[in-house]
Amino acid sequence: MSERMHGLDPDDPRPPYQQVANALRAAILTRKLGPGDKLPSGPQLADRYGVARMTVQQAIRLLRDEGLVVSRQGSGVFVRERTERPVGLRPHLERAFEEPDVSVDFAGFSGETLHGVIAEPLDNIRAGRLRPNSVSVRLLVPDTAIPWSLPARVDDLQDSPAFRKRATKIMERHTLAIVDAVTELREMGLIEKASAEVRVYPAVPLFKLYIINDAEVFFGYYPVQEHTVSLEGEPTAIWDLMGKDAILFHHTADADEDTMASQYVKQSRMWFDSIWNTVARELRS
Repeated sequence: MSERMHGLDPDDPRPPYQQVANALRAAILTRKLGPGDKLPSGPQLADRYGVARMTVQQAIRLLRDEGLVVSRQGSGVFVRERTERPVGLRPHLERAFEEPDVSVDFAGFSGETLHGVIAEPLDNIRAGRLRPNSVSVRLLVPDTAIPWSLPARVDDLQDSPAFRKRATKIMERHTLAIVDAVTELREMGLIEKASAEVRVYPAVPLFKLYIINDAEVFFGYYPVQEHTVSLEGEPTAIWDLMGKDAILFHHTADADEDTMASQYVKQSRMWFDSIWNTVARELRS
């Protein structure tokens, strides 16, 4: 292993095993430790970090549970051959909040999934278990004040103002709850610099996109499915965009800016910023 490791930060409040796991995880996600590479032995890691072997074992167990490494009897611990596979958003977002500066950009339909997974790291900040220097959250959602091409009524493929009214309530419930939670942390003095903003734009997304700390991207498609909902007291068949069970594909930028993964993250950032800074406008509830 060519990656140089350093001792633990004595001022870091996190348990030593988490610090060791974070250092190794960063090396894996930035490809300093590539797929198939063997990690140093337990005694070597313990010596390098100045911790007990049990601490190293806890760190390795954490990475193994996350699917980043695999233990081979009699051979050692290796980085998994395939680390870019459909994955869950939650553990990656929670780890992102362990960094000094946190940024989360979301583009999608309602922000419901993000609202669910961001709650725990925000609670950890509130409880003092995490203390990032800054948190920035930007949410980009469709403008419900203008007609939509999708979702649409099944019978005639026309826009449904009643459905848009329903979607507005769902969207505002989740996105504004995130804004309120981040703002509260700033007002309580728990984060030195914190911002959260929702903007709407004149298009309906057919995919959901998350950009985390300008280093990781999660991308998933919204499949169109027939969905019967109650609109103005009547059951109405709608061609709806269903995102709860969408598989998210994960891409992590590495040290080489020309790799496909690095370019994917860069282009995702470019796309998001291009919408955010041009046709998007502030959500006014």
